[in-house]
Amino acid sequence: MSLRDQLRIMVVDDMSTSRGLITQALDAFGIPNVATAENGVDALKALASSPVHLVISDYNMPQMDGLQLLHQLRSSPKTKGVGFILITGRAEQQIVDHGKKLGMNNYLKKPFEQEGLRNCIEAVVGRL
Repeated sequence: MSLRDQLRIMVVDDMSTSRGLITQALDAFGIPNVATAENGVDALKALASSPVHLVISDYNMPQMDGLQLLHQLRSSPKTKGVGFILITGRAEQQIVDHGKKLGMNNYLKKPFEQEGLRNCIEAVVGRL
């Protein structure tokens, strides 16, 4: 069984269009196990009952932004080892540095190409 068949990913983004673009790309990469959430609060609830290997999260979301979600994940023994990729239209150095300090594994600037997403994921989990 290949990595892509075993890999479980959660996509967290408040914009359905963005969630769709990411899930379509993951489908094109042959990754069948993809869950989605509209915000960090919903993501944490879903992850409590259905853990994943990797979270791909938008930065700018209501209720809980991507870095707040990352902080929550890293604070829990159950989720502290989950891979985390931040996707943002604002890849300012301050946001990136804060993310790295919290334990972010990688980030990707919007807009992105499918190949950029693939490279970003592979840098975290290995070759798909």
